Amino acid sequence: MGPSQKPNVCGRLSRRALGFFSRDAGMVQRTNLGILRALVCQESTKFKNVWTTHSKSPIAYERGRIYFNNYRCCISSVASEPRKLYEMPRCSKSEKIEDALLWECPVGEMLPSPSDYKSSLIALTAHNWLLRISATTGKVLEKIYLASYCKFRYLSWDTPQEVIAVKSAQNKGSTLARQAGIQQPVLLYLAVFHVLPFSLIGILEINKKIFGNVTDATLSHGILIVMYSSGLVRLYSFQAITKQFMQQKLDLGCACRWGGTTGTVGEAPFGIPCNIKITDTPPLLFEVSSLENAFQIGGHPWHYIITPNKKKQKGVFHICALKDNSLAKNGIQEMECCSLESDWIYFHPDASGRIIHVGPNQVKVLKLSEVENNSAQHQISEDFVILANRERNKNENLPTVTASGRVVKRSFTILDDDPEQETFKIVDYEDELDLLSVVAVTQIDTEGKAHLDFHCNEYGTLLKSIPLMESWDVTYSHEVYFDRDLVLHIEQKPSRVFSCYVYQMAGLSHHAEEGVMWPPNPSLQQQCVQRQDQKVREKTAFVGRQII
Repeated sequence: MGPSQKPNVCGRLSRRALGFFSRDAGMVQRTNLGILRALVCQESTKFKNVWTTHSKSPIAYERGRIYFNNYRCCISSVASEPRKLYEMPRCSKSEKIEDALLWECPVGEMLPSPSDYKSSLIALTAHNWLLRISATTGKVLEKIYLASYCKFRYLSWDTPQEVIAVKSAQNKGSTLARQAGIQQPVLLYLAVFHVLPFSLIGILEINKKIFGNVTDATLSHGILIVMYSSGLVRLYSFQAITKQFMQQKLDLGCACRWGGTTGTVGEAPFGIPCNIKITDTPPLLFEVSSLENAFQIGGHPWHYIITPNKKKQKGVFHICALKDNSLAKNGIQEMECCSLESDWIYFHPDASGRIIHVGPNQVKVLKLSEVENNSAQHQISEDFVILANRERNKNENLPTVTASGRVVKRSFTILDDDPEQETFKIVDYEDELDLLSVVAVTQIDTEGKAHLDFHCNEYGTLLKSIPLMESWDVTYSHEVYFDRDLVLHIEQKPSRVFSCYVYQMAGLSHHAEEGVMWPPNPSLQQQCVQRQDQKVREKTAFVGRQII
């Protein structure tokens, strides 16, 4: 069955004006987004390149904000033309922001200060300060000094918008120590905080004596994930570790005596002592071996995706039940393609339990369902497939006639990611408009041309295609964001030159046959795209819990 006929935009606007909604508090917002989706996907809608800029430092994008100069300069992309929100004063190299996360306050919770209800940037500096910065003014609202005994470098969400994990660089020791065979007992540290108001859970050390030769470790949804060079992945309960091995509970801003030294927790130079030291092997929750430590959990009920831990198995994915490690029916997924770049797979971030498998010339959306007459087993089947728009090479299989009259058939295969063929490069999901966005690239003469396609998330139907005006070099690194009525392309060129191209939805013409008029009044566009800062929406942490 195809999608059912939905009311046109004018009908929706009329019903909204008359208040024809249920008592559901989110109904108006959903109606507004439905109107915006209809306008975005309308045939006459154009996306115009309104701004292009270049930078010598990395460019980042979060929720309508573009960050330059290591997050010290913020540009709003919500206005008709991007405008500067703030620029923080110049700083020394030691004060440079290493990593950052955007925090948006949860709905329905009482917070201690009125400023806490506005979005903040949680930033980690090169000299181990954790800052909370106003996302609209750039003012530093809070600051915490972490420690001097290690170098903290990475920020991530443990629980999106609630708990953050600050990870240190790995302690590999000095060259002289390694040459002398001196082993470093502590490999890395994880500092864990509740956010807004900031409160310390603890700092955990990952040491070699307990965990062995660890290559990496991280936290996700209360699970400590430890990885090894052999491909082994082990999962532990962080809550159980904290309960068993916390030496002393520490409170930010309070006096503390630790190791013969007295100071204030979270203030320089004392910082935060490491108060969670594991002295015995903690209970193991789960263990699996996978090529390159690739491991994901998701689906309904819980399943996980791995690649068998052999190099020749690269590109083969096994989908197994988490409860008993049993392979799902049709659970071995292998895309039959010949390409330089491997395909990739992940749980769909729309919480449907589906799986997205992306190759150079097709995007498969797979669904997980019970096997008929056997509710204990689950099977994988295709929900829909998106195919690249390709024409078969007419000269590919033509025979060649030699001078003697002998017919010779040429035997060669064109790569599935051949640059002269349309190739999929990026697949993303716009959760508010419920659209899949797919970037397809084709090499034309000496330069590549890309277009961004919007597909129905339920049926895979192509609804809209937007050409990107700038050339696309497949040897460069690219990021493309589709956020409501905005498309943003970030490109990294050689010699650390970064470029940013911003596209916005342009005005529409009148369509009497569809009942669409844009804009019916000057404020409608602002009403349709009005952003709710209180909506909790974590783009990088999938609902499907793609943890590695």
